Amino acid sequence: MAVWISHRKGFAAYLKLERSLSANSIEAYQRDIAAFADYLERQGHDKLQPGQVNLQQLQGFLKEIGEIGLAASTQARIISGLRAFFKYLLMEDLLKDDPTQLLESPKLGRKLPDTLNNDEIEELLGAIDLSKPEGERNKAMIEVLYGCGLRVSELINLRITQLYFNEGFIRVVGKGDKERLVPIGQMAQKQVVRYKDEVRVHVPIQPGFEDVLFLNRRGKILTRVMVFTIIKRLAVVAQIKKNISPHTFRHSFASELVNRGADLRAVQEMLGHESITTTEIYTHLDRDYLRSAILEHHPRHQQS
Repeated sequence: MAVWISHRKGFAAYLKLERSLSANSIEAYQRDIAAFADYLERQGHDKLQPGQVNLQQLQGFLKEIGEIGLAASTQARIISGLRAFFKYLLMEDLLKDDPTQLLESPKLGRKLPDTLNNDEIEELLGAIDLSKPEGERNKAMIEVLYGCGLRVSELINLRITQLYFNEGFIRVVGKGDKERLVPIGQMAQKQVVRYKDEVRVHVPIQPGFEDVLFLNRRGKILTRVMVFTIIKRLAVVAQIKKNISPHTFRHSFASELVNRGADLRAVQEMLGHESITTTEIYTHLDRDYLRSAILEHHPRHQQS
């Protein structure tokens, strides 16, 4: 469907220039639109223009992706992509009415993310073999992930020129190339300096990666997959049974701050969340604390 490909190119430019979305988000939206176009073609609507799409066709597509077992969160993302696409077409005067206006998103349960407590963090750090050069690097990465709440993409793209240790901050480039200043504690600073001054100086740095903080043994930027692998292996050594990833440290960072009374707006700023509602997931109370509080204070739970 050549006409859809043409509109998708314009849509990609709109997402990048006007919505400032990351390359990964743009690619996901493009896949969603392509999947919907394929669905229309299989339904015999291969000549259908985007401006001729109706609500029933959209609902048929959503029914199909629901029946193949896609998670509610994935379905919601696809709906978000379709809405953005038809909003773009509306802005470009390529259709008169938006067929996604009455489209309903699947109900999403709010699943609390897994977190690590301080003891588990120490166990993970203790599992690192510091006799190996990459040990100091891995310890520094975990200290920064946990101490600053970074996304894995923000960690691997962190530059030396973004470290402002005299002021106690690092400058982070997040989603949509938005920059923010995040405080960094003394423990993380100390470990980063040790890695940078004692280990990184011996790495044969490849051209173009001179300013990248965390390097692989070949002197290039680390991949997201490599960071995942490092953490998974450490979890096995530390005998931590939770299913952890780099994002677990971000969840743990935010949960610790909120549970200790940090202002939600401040946490939002440090995490780089565009909406406060995204940050609010961390306002859950520790379940053991909640139970003990009820047992202690509610009149129906007090022993006579």
